[in-house]
Amino acid sequence: MSEIMLIIAGLFLPLFPMSMVFNGLFSRLGSPLLRIVLLLAWPLIGVAIVSSVGIEIPDWIMVWALLTAILYGFRALVLREVSLWAAFIATSLWAVLWLVIDSNEAGFSLLAFFALGFSVPLALLVLLSGELEKRFGAAYTGLYNGMAQSLPRLSWVIVIVVLAIIATPTFPAFSAVMTAMLNIAHGSLTMALMLAVAWFIWGWAGARLIQGLLIGEEREAAVADMSSGKSWAYAAALVALIYYGVCMMGGLT
Repeated sequence: MSEIMLIIAGLFLPLFPMSMVFNGLFSRLGSPLLRIVLLLAWPLIGVAIVSSVGIEIPDWIMVWALLTAILYGFRALVLREVSLWAAFIATSLWAVLWLVIDSNEAGFSLLAFFALGFSVPLALLVLLSGELEKRFGAAYTGLYNGMAQSLPRLSWVIVIVVLAIIATPTFPAFSAVMTAMLNIAHGSLTMALMLAVAWFIWGWAGARLIQGLLIGEEREAAVADMSSGKSWAYAAALVALIYYGVCMMGGLT
């Protein structure tokens, strides 16, 4: 029964091919608010299921999770629609939570904090995707270039949010990835290398997203930049994430 519950949890802490359930549902939700709710709630359900089972995670599930993380990281490399990019990266990131679950100190509260550390920046990116759609009618990479010059406030917010998503140090996702790395490095060098590959791919995918949105020849600005008030609101959210991440990093020492 415990292993059956772990497989059910594979819907919410995505394991391929069960991961397709989340991505299919996300793509069918047209409302950014519903997408944000889904991003925040989906991994928490998985964490609750696994925490209720209370057994050691088998190595074969950890390898399955790492292969899922690598697969969806690669798939995100070729995605041009920003919200769908967030969904595929979410699938890749959440799979890493399987590697944290086996930690002796990883109770429900810690796992929930890690899950939210992955999900909150993704939710912010969905909001930013809405900002792009309001200005350009769609949120696709390569559709418009030179935003860094013409829309500097919106551009810097996108850059920092993407850095938070790809587990840059001081953000919560970094603490989750480091906890996973410490948990598996002593037992399997192969799994540690697989996690490092997934982490590299996230950075690669993030760089491609930023390049496709912000880099290039500046075009004549026909739309307004993000208001200063809204940019300060995003700044406050990002500072809170950094504080949260630093506190989580303190728990690694």
